[in-house]
Amino acid sequence: MITSVKNNKIKAWRKLHKRKERIDAGIFLIEGLHLVEEAWKSNWTIDEIIAMDEIELPDWIREVPVEFVSDHVFQHISQTKTPQGIAAIVKMNNPVKAGGNHVLLIDAVQDPGNLGTMIRTADASGFDGIVLGNETVDLYNDKVIRATQGSLFHIPIFQANLKQEIMELKQDGFHIWATALSENAKAYNEMTKHDKIALMVGNEGSGLQTELLQLADAIVTIPIYGKAESLNVSVAAGILMYHVKLVADSNRTNYNIE
Repeated sequence: MITSVKNNKIKAWRKLHKRKERIDAGIFLIEGLHLVEEAWKSNWTIDEIIAMDEIELPDWIREVPVEFVSDHVFQHISQTKTPQGIAAIVKMNNPVKAGGNHVLLIDAVQDPGNLGTMIRTADASGFDGIVLGNETVDLYNDKVIRATQGSLFHIPIFQANLKQEIMELKQDGFHIWATALSENAKAYNEMTKHDKIALMVGNEGSGLQTELLQLADAIVTIPIYGKAESLNVSVAAGILMYHVKLVADSNRTNYNIE
């Protein structure tokens, strides 16, 4: 059992708190039994499990190397206030473009909670993939990972130049919906149905970049019935993703909320 924070392994794990270190090493750190199980069930490569000595581990973990550490050491590498005593080092998957008819494009979203929530909602609503613009918060940020509740491991996600990606999607028959407050915007429930839709959302403060808006086939908006000026980007994305999927599959009417 490792009991010193000066141990080389501990130093290497703690470095994974930084994006550059994660990218250079091609690995990232996750915490909590649920996330670790979701990574394993989704066939992501787990290099090793990190566990406090008194933690009871499920049987499947016997298939993965386990490094036991003291409470003090686990606290040192943890990024949560109340650690569960189990973590894992996971290899980054090679980015793979998704097939299917529904894709979420995310431009320069900076809040980790917003990104994580959109990933979770895209997974729940049955979207086929997510493309992150180059200025979007790091996918493997700890707060992003926690907010996904494991959906990070369920849906194809890759980073790309959104302008180039939009052109490729159009060539593949996708209709691009951009979300924006604009005089040219049309209420989402008045939109014409299309078989292939790529929904594009933008930065929390400044919205979508002008050059991306100009590439959209349609600008859509969500009616505001109260006095709020706008909706949170993750809430707006959720409403629109479910609308897109429900139009495509009107028979799907049961949802799980927690």
